[in-house]
Order: sequence, then structure tokens, then C-alpha cells
Amino acid sequence: MPLPADNHPSLLRRLAAVLYDGLLLIALWMGAGALWIAFQGGEAAPAGDGLFRVYLLAVAYAFFIGFWVWGGNTLGMKAWRLRLVDADGARVTTRAATHRFFTAILSWLPAGLGFLWALIDRQGLTWHDRLSKTYLYLEPKRR
Repeated sequence: MPLPADNHPSLLRRLAAVLYDGLLLIALWMGAGALWIAFQGGEAAPAGDGLFRVYLLAVAYAFFIGFWVWGGNTLGMKAWRLRLVDADGARVTTRAATHRFFTAILSWLPAGLGFLWALIDRQGLTWHDRLSKTYLYLEPKRR
């Protein structure tokens, strides 16, 4: 059973965290790209290189899974007071975080429809919230 609907963040708050994390991920990808080039003898990956794309996906996976499993939130989520929890409100497992990572990709694929779903969902949940049975919790303000 998911957390009560009043604990779920708004779509705008979610997207703000995505923007923050997206900027961090771009910086990580730049560093990862520099490493790739160094190991390729100074040659950039050709356009559309499948192996390079898998490498960048692995970097994104490590970023999100690492933050979600060990801290409960990414830096962008922390800035917007969001925490990822399982259906019982506990810290997510690597398996649950992995499920969320790949279902979040599915939520983005049809022009972000899986995220926009939160606008019509009775509890304000996205597709990947429901599919992975992991939820974003809005933490109270600190005094």
C-alpha cells in the first residue's frame, strides 16, 4: 500500500528535481566521455555508437541507483526535499531501484506521458511509481 496521497510531491517539484539531476548527469557524462576518449587513444566515439550509449546508460544507472539505495535521494531530490521509499516507507533495495530506473525510462519514452500521468492519477503517482512500487515522499521542512 503506497504512502498517503498528501505525502506525494507535485509534478512540478518532481520535474525541478529532474532538472537538477539532469544537469549533474550531464557533467558526469562529460567526465565519462573524457575517460572514454582517453581509453580510445584520443578518438571520440562515432555517432550512434551502441557501445558508447550503453556505457553512458551504465553511468546514469550507477548515479541513480547509488544515490537511491544508499541515501534515499539524489542531490536534486535532496534540494527539493524528496525521498524515495518502498511501499512500506522503508529504504529501497537495489532490485527495486533498478526496476524504478528502467520503468522511469519507459515513462519518458512516450513524450513524458508517464510523468504527466501524475496530473490525473488520484494519488499523484507516475507510471514508474506504480510499476516499481517505489514512491517519492515529500519530507517536511526543517526548522
